[in-house]
Amino acid sequence: MVVEIKQKSRFNLQPIHQRVSVTFNYEVYFTQNLFELKNPTLAQVITADGETKPKKVVAVVDAGILQYQPELVEQLVAYTKFYAEVLAIAAQPMIITGGEAAKNDPTLLEQIHQQIEAAGLCRHSYILAIGGGAVLDLVGYAAATAHRGIRVIRIPTTVLAQNDSGVGVKNGINAFGKKNFLGTFAPPYAVINDSAFLTTLDDRDWRSGIAEAIKVALIKDANFFHFIHFHTAALVQRDMDTMQEIIYRCAQLHLEHIANSGDPFEMGSSRPLDFGHWAAHKLEHLTDYRLRHGEAVGIGIALDSTYSYLLGLLDCLEWQRILNTLLALGFTLYVPEMDEKLSQLEHPNCLFRGLTEFREHLGGELTLTLLQHIGKGIEVHEADLFLYRQAISLLRKF
Repeated sequence: MVVEIKQKSRFNLQPIHQRVSVTFNYEVYFTQNLFELKNPTLAQVITADGETKPKKVVAVVDAGILQYQPELVEQLVAYTKFYAEVLAIAAQPMIITGGEAAKNDPTLLEQIHQQIEAAGLCRHSYILAIGGGAVLDLVGYAAATAHRGIRVIRIPTTVLAQNDSGVGVKNGINAFGKKNFLGTFAPPYAVINDSAFLTTLDDRDWRSGIAEAIKVALIKDANFFHFIHFHTAALVQRDMDTMQEIIYRCAQLHLEHIANSGDPFEMGSSRPLDFGHWAAHKLEHLTDYRLRHGEAVGIGIALDSTYSYLLGLLDCLEWQRILNTLLALGFTLYVPEMDEKLSQLEHPNCLFRGLTEFREHLGGELTLTLLQHIGKGIEVHEADLFLYRQAISLLRKF
């Protein structure tokens, strides 16, 4: 007997549906003088993985820190020897240039990869990233792309890194004249905020980090913004208790958004946490990074708040309160680069090119977060360049 088997056409095969869910857990710790031998925080973080043998560790350190804490590398090496049953330093700590230069030099990425390979690190090893946000971004990208992911413990040393970039899930470097053109979404293994590092910051870096706190307060928490507004004098006077409250709440709001927004890896076109950032990223580039990131964000917040006011979304009193808060903290609200080539939309030095680059970074339609009122953001999908020019003119007068 012959049995006839009908062969299915390849065009009739049904798609195979598969859903993969991945859960990421990481802690953000707060401490002081992390590398003192009596402080077990780092050792406890590493032993929390449940494995018993000592872990290989490589450290990458922001050179800027060593100007103020030249003994840091010696302290780190001594710490690893004291806790030798937990961690073993696999190479001499690597010192790299800090600031945006770290993200503009592709050779640094290669050097970190070479260090990882030479030290024989694996996915159960650790990289300590010690520095400002730019160094953390670079080291995170290097770690995420070596062995498809080596554990990173971020140790942010600036206000900006402790309350924003250091606690998030993004890593990246700059390329082709664009901010964070190359990057990954890769959560850290843990974050350890050491308040002692903040005592060595200059006033610009102390102030810069507050911009991200203002940003998240404006779009998510009116009470938090009012706290910042009423404590500007304390912040200018560098009161550490006030700054610690701001760092904690800012980090908390960022983490809540990442965990509960439904789009932690930005698969869509919405980026509410980048309120004020389309202009900030462009201004960093236009000023050859003379502006620190937080300073550029302060200008971007002022610009988008003013635009929100001109659109009729934000009332005059709230708009004035936002600008007065920024000014009281010492932020500049205007730089000449904002006015360059504004009528030449395709010119690379036109600020409005930042809108195109902002959209291209995610794809999809342009999505900007503006303000309905303090504590409440609203998304729009088009920009009125005439009103933006008016907003720039207003800021020029401050």
